Amino acid sequence: MTRLDSVIRRLTAQRNLLNWAVNEIEPTGLILELGLGNGRTYDHLRSRLPDREIYAFERSLAAHPDSCPAEDYLIMGDIFETLPLFAERMGLGCAALIHADIGSGDEVLNRQLAKRMAPLIEPLLEPGGLFLADRAFDLPRCTNLSTRVGVAEGRYFVYRRAVKAEPVAHRPSIAR
Repeated sequence: MTRLDSVIRRLTAQRNLLNWAVNEIEPTGLILELGLGNGRTYDHLRSRLPDREIYAFERSLAAHPDSCPAEDYLIMGDIFETLPLFAERMGLGCAALIHADIGSGDEVLNRQLAKRMAPLIEPLLEPGGLFLADRAFDLPRCTNLSTRVGVAEGRYFVYRRAVKAEPVAHRPSIAR
């Protein structure tokens, strides 16, 4: 398979899964785009979910101005700093859908990134919430649906947070 064929397969899978996810999520909860990049998936989500709050996280802004969220919905900085602050502000279990496309061509670094991010992402998902990613994650409280959603194995990854919420030792009560 050529690199062009590979990127077309990846983007097709990404679009198809985002379209599937918008029909699967609950009508409440935030939408989080981890890695705004050039803004294509943010723009796609915005067009499919026009009445939802969508927050985009980005380290270094490079998106086309037409594909950027309003300033209040763009979280700039290192994701390992901004995600915990966001969780404090919005509360645990606040997200109906989280999409992450933030890796590089270096698979070792990608695995390390996923390992560091997993404990930050999982608590943000509401019960039944979905997490879509360009790489595999270890999310103990989530079911891996990747092989059940019609995408070639290893192409894209889908996780659903358990519907029954587990007891949490300390859940902040932060008003939105």
